[in-house]
Amino acid sequence: MEKFVKISFLGAAGVVTGSKFLIETSEKNILIDCGMFQGLKELRELNWENLPIDVSTIDVVLLTHGHLDHVGYLPRLIKQGFKGKIKGTAPTLAIAEVILRDSAKIHEEEAKKANEENYTKHSPALPFYSKLDAEKTIKQFEVEIEDTWIQLSEHISYRFQYNGHIIGATFIELDINGKRFVFSGDIGRKHDYLLYAPKKPKKADFLFIESTYGNKLHPAENIEDVLTQIILETINKKGNLIIPSFAVERLQMLMFILWKLYQDNKIPNIPIFVDSPMGKNVLDVFKRFPKWHKQSPKEFAAMCEHVNIIQSYKETWETIDDKRSKIVMAGSGMVTGGRVLTYLQQLIDEPSTTVLLVGYQAEGTRGRQLQEGAHEIRFYGKYYPVKATIKNIESLSAHADQQGLLDWLSDIKNAPEKVYLIHGEPTALDAFRVKLKDLYNWDATIPKLTDVSKLMV
Repeated sequence: MEKFVKISFLGAAGVVTGSKFLIETSEKNILIDCGMFQGLKELRELNWENLPIDVSTIDVVLLTHGHLDHVGYLPRLIKQGFKGKIKGTAPTLAIAEVILRDSAKIHEEEAKKANEENYTKHSPALPFYSKLDAEKTIKQFEVEIEDTWIQLSEHISYRFQYNGHIIGATFIELDINGKRFVFSGDIGRKHDYLLYAPKKPKKADFLFIESTYGNKLHPAENIEDVLTQIILETINKKGNLIIPSFAVERLQMLMFILWKLYQDNKIPNIPIFVDSPMGKNVLDVFKRFPKWHKQSPKEFAAMCEHVNIIQSYKETWETIDDKRSKIVMAGSGMVTGGRVLTYLQQLIDEPSTTVLLVGYQAEGTRGRQLQEGAHEIRFYGKYYPVKATIKNIESLSAHADQQGLLDWLSDIKNAPEKVYLIHGEPTALDAFRVKLKDLYNWDATIPKLTDVSKLMV
């Protein structure tokens, strides 16, 4: 008897964010990732809509990693009736816990601020989810070990495989009736300061691969030299270097590079402030899971000693008022919210300020606006003129570039029956589609949001 698997693309299809892929089979229904859309307003508005499926029929959620665009929709999924387990590696669930608690707090604070200062169309503005919703979600977490096949039902098993990118990140292999489904999640880089090189899949009948940098190679720049130059220029201008930073991985990597530059006498002992409660919690995750990254406990402790970790909002203001040249790393990485806005509110109109963007800036984010040379940015209901110098180091990205993606799939021995390109903007997706056709003669499909694919297994 012919058996079918139905795949619904509920996110990260034709866009980078909002990762959600529903696999329906005669035995179990599995959701791979459950992330929030970020960036363009029309995408963010989709977050407020219920999923176009019966959520109560999902048996299990498997998480590739803990980033917001892969886990941030989980509390809404539970509100819509999901009762099953949410599974991932131990560091992934630890990161997801930090991210859900932090984003719930931010959602509550932003709703409160919007209501108090009356810059909302909604009456009243409501948080996307509350701290209570986040705690309910965390109760459904269940840790799985990496690199081991786990039986889900008679004909379905799955495995998490190390993938670099961020601590705990994996790609997911599903065996359904002997057919191998591979979900890449976000693929890390081969040569990373903190993480090991990603493992590679050996077989894929149905491949779902990210294409964030499907049309690009990371610049072959020397990050340490570029960073040194920017820091010395900041000191000469008697200014501040503000680095909007993702609290997971990017922040720890920057801390490590800055500590290394100081150790090597390339930069003076400029004060470094880390203003990210979430970043501090992520440091604890690094400490708890030393086998998942390259740093020794001794190195890690020395790096943490070298920076000032801000504990309170009062200290944020003390840091802004501190007249010394300094480096401030604060969330969020795409300048969509978080503590970095407080610094930019005070300092983005100063020509002595430098803002350094250090990762992927999604369409529709303030980070992308700054990257593209906006003369003003809007937040907290007001416009702020951009007089600061804006710099960008793309090569600090935690994503594999086009060559890295091709390297990741180079051990696949068979020609997949179907290849789906996900997690990319249209130009990146199309360039990667052409590349796969030229190199391997694979016909890749670029699914759109809410597309459904029926596969025979």
